[in-house]
Amino acid sequence: MKELDRTFIIAEAGVNHNGSIETAAKLVTEAKRAGADCIKFQSFKAKNLLTRAATKAEYQKRTTSADESQYEMIKRLELSEADHRVLIDRCRECGIEFLSSPFDEESADLLEKLGVARFKIPSGEITNLPFLKFLAVKQKPIILSTGMCTLGEVEEAVDAIRSAGNDRITLLHCVTEYPAPFDQINLRAVATLSRAFKLPVGYSDHTAGTEIPVAAVALGARIIEKHFTLDKNMEGPDHRASLEPHELKQMIESIRNVEASLGSGIKKPAACETQNRAVARKSLVAVRPIKKGSRLAAADIAIKRPGHGIQPKDFEKVIGLEVNRDLQADDVITWDAFK
Repeated sequence: MKELDRTFIIAEAGVNHNGSIETAAKLVTEAKRAGADCIKFQSFKAKNLLTRAATKAEYQKRTTSADESQYEMIKRLELSEADHRVLIDRCRECGIEFLSSPFDEESADLLEKLGVARFKIPSGEITNLPFLKFLAVKQKPIILSTGMCTLGEVEEAVDAIRSAGNDRITLLHCVTEYPAPFDQINLRAVATLSRAFKLPVGYSDHTAGTEIPVAAVALGARIIEKHFTLDKNMEGPDHRASLEPHELKQMIESIRNVEASLGSGIKKPAACETQNRAVARKSLVAVRPIKKGSRLAAADIAIKRPGHGIQPKDFEKVIGLEVNRDLQADDVITWDAFK
């Protein structure tokens, strides 16, 4: 996949538009300005997603009105087809990829009609194998979040997608809590998923701050997804666990720096440090004046900077050799000093 040539960064706007298309469009602009490759929203119809009796998650209860049911909250956050088109046009104008997570078949069909490049499947749908197969037969690349999952559940999901003839899968390690506690993130699971499924693996982050997604890149994550908002103090379920635009920009800059630092893994001198070897390393030097024709004894030699002479590892090799010119105290000894 082209985007995996470097870490693919998804700015997760989610429902942080609060039902306002103007806010959603501004989120697109800010995501691009911060340096994200992609901005992701959520596509759903409340009538297809949940019952009217469904309760809110604890974090939703803390961040939204107690008088509003989950159904009412979800209904208020729906994006219409016209809204989707507005956002896709804005993404095209800004030069950032539009992405949205479908939560039901009707929404998935809409996204397909609108020409999305790929599907992002949220963690809550990973055991919804009929839905995974429904998406897989559309033969678009799939990014699959794995929050709340055992390895066995991930395997079932991957097998369901593959059974529909689709192997273009990227897995995202994820911990589904808002914000997620640092001591429960288990970033080593990125490597576990990679070994188990031989698929590209990324990380969807719900922690506070920016250091955990940066660390995930160092551990091999090829996609980073991070919630962001225009203002953490806005009313809504996800704002407090999101980054503001300047924080998103800082995170992306840090990721690019870490990404650049990973290198090839071949241990060799870096081009920038070659010039420092002669300064930082040491050579064999004369302790005192040594006359031409003398044979060097151990007592004639010291080890000092600079490092452009005979290396200290060759100390034993020069003992007993005859010098072909006079040496002064502190002269660096080079191989051409011997017959």
